[in-house]
Amino acid sequence: MIRVVIVEDEKPILNLMKVLIGRNPDYTISGAFSNPLEALECIPDLQPDVVFIDVEMPKMNGIELASRIQKLMHQPEIVFTTAYKNYALEAFEVSALDYILKPITPEAINRVTERLVKRMRPAVILEPKKTGPMIRCFGGFEVCDSEGKPIHFRTRRAEELFAYFLCNAGRYISKWKIMDLLWPDMQDERGASNLYNTIYLLKKMLKEKGFGMEIRKMNDGYMLETGNESYDALDYQRFHLEMAEGKQNTTQMERLCFLYQGPLLDGKPYLWKISLEEAYCKYFTTWTRLLVDSDCATQDWHKAEQRLEKFISLYPLHEEMNQQMIDIYAKLGNKEKIARLYEKFEIAYRTELGMVPSTEFKDYVAAYLA
Repeated sequence: MIRVVIVEDEKPILNLMKVLIGRNPDYTISGAFSNPLEALECIPDLQPDVVFIDVEMPKMNGIELASRIQKLMHQPEIVFTTAYKNYALEAFEVSALDYILKPITPEAINRVTERLVKRMRPAVILEPKKTGPMIRCFGGFEVCDSEGKPIHFRTRRAEELFAYFLCNAGRYISKWKIMDLLWPDMQDERGASNLYNTIYLLKKMLKEKGFGMEIRKMNDGYMLETGNESYDALDYQRFHLEMAEGKQNTTQMERLCFLYQGPLLDGKPYLWKISLEEAYCKYFTTWTRLLVDSDCATQDWHKAEQRLEKFISLYPLHEEMNQQMIDIYAKLGNKEKIARLYEKFEIAYRTELGMVPSTEFKDYVAAYLA
């Protein structure tokens, strides 16, 4: 596996890069930073094989960061990301492997991967590449074909029904329940006609795009059989059952926490997803907490910080996780980070809730800053 660190000051682009790079089976993401100074501090411990660096950043631009990285004992490959072609020449002056023009695409990532593999062979043994379509349910809803191209559904109801099947894979769902969910105001005959047409569209899409899934008719309902296909929400369902049986796999837990890129079907106005969204968030929170506790037990403060940083980027108002991050910064003796984190928390609290943090939390922070 190729170990990757990403440095990008714009959070939406950073999250996009984590998705695109994480989707490639050749890579494992060791760290992702929006602050170049923090990245420089952590890179010696992370020892990545390659660092993707945004050129245009405050505090320290990407060219300077790359130059300082190349003075370290461990010198990873450098790949620049930029919106401007005129940085290319300067990039190669600091011995960069490549540069990618924004917006970042899967094709650009694949091009860089090929160059890395040639440069690093035989040091890195790659896992066999997985081919086939891709489904993402966390942090949005994305369905792509085997070439990575987004699939556009013929109707909004077809998209919603497919999302509903994905969240209830392997379960029998009566046609009456589906009709009540998607066409509640239609008479039975018309609602049934819409349902049959929509099922037909989905079956056609699954077959044409090579999904190893099947929507099977069962009595007065349907069931989605996933076969050998896998996707983030399904992996969560399966692992939750294993945890309930007392099986605890730290490696799998880490992988699933990485897969979680935000709330279930984020941005989709499906009322039926609310309870599921809360359940998946609870799984992610529980597993992050377990992993952080394990990191703290071995005094791996940096890894604990990375896990909490991701969690807080998704749920900035979660007081317990912010408090645990403050505890870790205190262990590291970094009052500046404590003050900065609390400032972000307070701003988010005022913006989202129109309130100020509790007096108890303020006093908790003040005790560390005294």
